Amino acid sequence: MRFNKPGDRISLIAGATISRYRILKYSAQSTVIQAAAASDSLLGVSGAGDGADPSMVVSGARVDVILSGQAFVEYGGNVTRGAVLTADSIGRAVAASSGNRVIGIALESGVSGDVGSVDLTAKGIY
Repeated sequence: MRFNKPGDRISLIAGATISRYRILKYSAQSTVIQAAAASDSLLGVSGAGDGADPSMVVSGARVDVILSGQAFVEYGGNVTRGAVLTADSIGRAVAASSGNRVIGIALESGVSGDVGSVDLTAKGIY
């Protein structure tokens, strides 16, 4: 079953090219980039942008950042439903280890490249 019921969202400026369904972090005031490590301060998940290509947002364009609720996220490895998720080196969701920052909890299982669902209400440090 697919879960996508976004809660709070904000529109920010992409500081670099951002793929859809990636975990984001701030890069500067009102500017976001894809997270690049499990230790990054994770903000939310990328949604739609205002560009011509719906699969990505180019640097300088606006991107919707989903902060809470349920959202789609691309998996970067094997994920089991119920696992706490963090970011890999290109902003995809992977299972978190102790001490990692967490973006949320997986609502469905999947493998690398799948677009799954994440509950963004459980953000913090695992």
